[in-house]
Amino acid sequence: MPHLVAAPILVPMLTAALMLLLREERRRTKSALSVVSGLIGLLVALALLRWVNAPATGSGPGSIGVYLPGNWQAPFGIVLVADRLSTMMVALTGVVAFAASIYSTSRWDRAGVHFHPLLQLQLMGLNGAFLTGDLFNLFVFFEVMLAASYGLLLHGSGRGRVHAGLHYIAINLAASSLFLIGAAMLYGVTGTLNMADLGMKIAQINPADRGLVHAAAAILATAFFAKAGAWPLNFWLVPAYSSAVSPVGAVFALLTKLGIYTLLRLWTLMFAPDTGPSAGFGQPVLIATGLATLFVGALGIVGTQRLSNLAGFSVLVSAGTLLTAVGFGQTAVWAGALYYLLSSTLAVSAFFLLIDMIERWRNAGMSVAPHEGADEVPFLSADLQHMDNVNLDDNAQALYGRAIPAGVVFLGLGFVGCTILLAGLPPLSGFLGKFAMLSGLLGATRVTPAAWGFLVLLLVSGFFTLIAFSRTGIRHFWTQEHDNLPSLPALEVIPVGVLLAACLALALGAGPAMQHAVATAEGLRTPTAYRDAVLHAREVPSPAPKPGAAK
Repeated sequence: MPHLVAAPILVPMLTAALMLLLREERRRTKSALSVVSGLIGLLVALALLRWVNAPATGSGPGSIGVYLPGNWQAPFGIVLVADRLSTMMVALTGVVAFAASIYSTSRWDRAGVHFHPLLQLQLMGLNGAFLTGDLFNLFVFFEVMLAASYGLLLHGSGRGRVHAGLHYIAINLAASSLFLIGAAMLYGVTGTLNMADLGMKIAQINPADRGLVHAAAAILATAFFAKAGAWPLNFWLVPAYSSAVSPVGAVFALLTKLGIYTLLRLWTLMFAPDTGPSAGFGQPVLIATGLATLFVGALGIVGTQRLSNLAGFSVLVSAGTLLTAVGFGQTAVWAGALYYLLSSTLAVSAFFLLIDMIERWRNAGMSVAPHEGADEVPFLSADLQHMDNVNLDDNAQALYGRAIPAGVVFLGLGFVGCTILLAGLPPLSGFLGKFAMLSGLLGATRVTPAAWGFLVLLLVSGFFTLIAFSRTGIRHFWTQEHDNLPSLPALEVIPVGVLLAACLALALGAGPAMQHAVATAEGLRTPTAYRDAVLHAREVPSPAPKPGAAK
């Protein structure tokens, strides 16, 4: 079973290598390989998630799985770590990637070359970044993921994608440079890049070198803020995400979560309560940055009228919420934030896929309704009274009371579901995640002004999201005549249904899901078990030579 820890990295890597051996004319074969690989990755992730949640016994796996790829003991060798947090993120990646790979086979994989190999390489980078226990290998997997994302963002070509892609590449190259500088400074001061070992070395660092450690951490945090979409380094996010084709946008919803995961993982290991004077370093910055990101995202979402921009600003609102929750450093708040992370990522990914179908049906690929800017309100007179001589078909028969086509029903219900989830309305998982965060925050011994500010911004951002989505839904579903029915292939309907069903399952199974989140948050708050599992993992001894074998 420990060897399964490497499978989420190896499966997409080998699948991408196999696809590159096939000619572009073998698109059907590549599509089938991509879907099968996504299914295998999802099953492996779920198996790992179940494994780390198994009760620890004398001979059982416990709650943390450690794999030494080079068979060298940490901190000298590369290490992969499967704990509750990393396996949860790998499982989330598996669900989103599987849905996106199915959706892309409908038509988007034919909009350019090497779509499926690039998607597999991005999954390899994402899974590797979640599972690695070494800072330098985190950088390597980041670069694998980013290199693939550059090609995926440009998939489908077009001036808008090239323009957004240049900004995206520039900001990520700058962030990667800061990543290297910060990692080099940490290694120079502590002599290690193993995440579990860093916290122990920082606790024992020479007081004269503690300033260098904090400076290196600040440089690293700047890099991760840029990747997480934190203000003011998020100017690239909405244009880039809204320019990408829909299955790529769905997967890109995971990229900001990777930045937040990295901040949470490193902060809880490097500046844990047992690290002496460095404990909790940077906490006010995390809170302030998260609140600013949440505020900017809320303003952006209420100020836009494009469907794709709504999805992009929803990512910013989610990023701001999670950054702020991480900054408070409270176990109960972290548990609610982890639950909210799952819900918001699934909902945004579903919304990216849904946008493609809505735009193709209503606006021939445009994001704004044809009556945009008109002085008159459709179906209403100048004094806002209902008019009986409108909303008629070609035979002057009223359209009221007619059966709604199934395709329209699916799009409408899907849009309503995304609205409820992203606005945080009851009874779905978006509300439960926000409620859990606020309950943990207000249940603390002392409620700080920052906590009250977070409460206000969380409620305001949800209200603004509801306004923006309601306005956009009215424009696209209620104020246009149904000249044609939507054409919804099963390969597009199924992935959206899977993601929304996952959100529903998250709400129905809120008890077990929240128990996992609470256990994960407690492990992050006290990282002793993580450190012991990594640093005490032993090499596998070489097999003994057979009797009589030649020496």
